[in-house]
Order: sequence, then structure tokens, then C-alpha cells
Amino acid sequence: MSRDIPDLAEVRRVTQKKRDAWWTVLLVDPVATPLVRLTAKYTRITPNQLTWGAFLLGLVSAAFFALGDWRWLIAGAVLYHLSFILDCMDGKVARLTGQGSVFGAWLDFVFDRIRVAACAVALMAGQYHRTGDTLYIWLAAAVIGCDALRYINSLETFKVRHTMRKQIKVRLREARRAENERELAFMEDLLRENPEADIEQDLRTVTAEAVQTAPQAQVVDLHQEFRRRFPAYLRVRSFLLRHRVRPHLISGIEFQMGVFMIGPLVDSVLPATIVSGVLLLVFELAIIYKLLLSTRDFTRTLDSFDRETVTETITRAA
Repeated sequence: MSRDIPDLAEVRRVTQKKRDAWWTVLLVDPVATPLVRLTAKYTRITPNQLTWGAFLLGLVSAAFFALGDWRWLIAGAVLYHLSFILDCMDGKVARLTGQGSVFGAWLDFVFDRIRVAACAVALMAGQYHRTGDTLYIWLAAAVIGCDALRYINSLETFKVRHTMRKQIKVRLREARRAENERELAFMEDLLRENPEADIEQDLRTVTAEAVQTAPQAQVVDLHQEFRRRFPAYLRVRSFLLRHRVRPHLISGIEFQMGVFMIGPLVDSVLPATIVSGVLLLVFELAIIYKLLLSTRDFTRTLDSFDRETVTETITRAA
């Protein structure tokens, strides 16, 4: 018995993210999306079952890596990519069928971390037994550390941005207790809701639309300084977004694939791991720097609220 599932174009619209890692866009989605449609239409496989499948395939991949020989490295790399395809499918099936759950998101995150750690230890242990080079022992720790670092950085960056938004909203409410209290909108949210304007960085259009929707709205942009300093980046970003690729070119996905796919496939685990790690750290530092500039915009925004409050107080007193 088959389910009533829309055509492939509609499945792409529903399941694929508007912005994703280039590895996923180019090498995973073309395979995963048709499989998601077939899975949802003809089977009763749940997202959690796909998560378990991805996890078990990852452990088999680790077992192949531990054998060390180049033939087993190739087999391990292929299985790791299949594991990642299943890992991407679980979220897509959840979005398509409405079977997503909080526990499923937790399970996916935990299994991903265990899979990376197991494959890192197995891959480097296999290469250590193959070559006797103790550097591989340190590489195992470095891979696990880099994977943990990117998630910690991502979580803390999200928390800081959330805190800044929350403080801005509180300060605006304090500054707008009069009858003409204004609504608040953040530029990054408006751009996310309007992908075409985001691609072209047409900030004036987005702001005008926000004002038309809510005439009393005040748009806050916490990335002004970054845009002013790096205008060339905006052109590159627009090009990538046209192809659904996010500007963060070396994220955890590309790092994993560099270590667990490219390195084993070309039998060059050591250089592939080092290059992947360095590129990951470069892009993580770029995120931190962008956050630093955003905090300056945050401070200026709060100061502008204070100045407006003082001006209104003086006007009323006069």
C-alpha cells in the first residue's frame, strides 16, 4: 500500500533546506531526495529508524577503517557516505510526513557525535598499526576535538545572538511604553523569509516590505559593520545562495567528508585530515569574528534606543 505523496518537485520544495552545505547540495540531495519520496510513499520506515540505520552503517564503516588496508579504507569511505545519506534522509522524511519529534532530533545529534568519534578512533588506529606513526594517535584526538569545537561554537554563537535579540526587545519595550509603541523586526529574519532579497542583499526592499506590513515596525540589522567591511563577500554570498549553498563553505559536514571520505579514498589520511582541520578552524574563526562585529552593532543599537528615549523625554518636557 502506498501513501499519497506529492511529485518530486514538491518533495524537493518541502524537504530541502533553502541554504545547505555544498557537499549536501551537490552530492547528497540529488540521491537522498528521490529516495525520501520512495521511502515515504512505499514504506512505513520512520525517521528514527533511518537514524538508527545511519548510525549502524557508520559503525560498520569504522570497523572497515580499523583494518587499515587501502581496500578497506575505500569500503569504509563508501559506507560512511551512505551513512551520511541516510542521516540526511531522516530529517527530510520527518518534514515530508510530519513524523518529526524532539527525541528524534536528540537521537540524531547523539548518534552523529558517537559515529564521528568511533570512525576517528578506528581510522587513526588502523593507520597507526599500518605505519607505526604515533602522529595518528594525536590526529584521532584532534578530529574528535574539532568536531566538538564546532558544535560548542555553534551553540554558544546561537546563545549570544539570542541574548542580544532578547535584550534589544526588552530595551525597546522599555523605550516605547507610550501609545505609539513600535514593533521590532530583525534584518536577518526578514532576509530569511525573503530568499530573493537575501540573494541580492536588497536591504531597502526588505525594509520597505516590513514597514508596509507593520507601519510602526523598527528594523534592526546586527550585521551592518560586517557588510560595510566586506562588500566583496556579499557578491560571493549572493552567487552561492542562488545555488542554495550557504557561505560557510567548510562546516562540520565538509570536515567529516575530508577526513572519512576523501582521505581514505585517495589513501592519504594524514594530509587530508590536517587540511580539513585547518580549513574548519579558519571558517570557525570567521564566524567568531562576524559575531564580534555583530556585538558592536548590538551596542550601537542599544545606544540609539537610549538616545531616542532622551530625545522624546526632552520633547515632552518642552
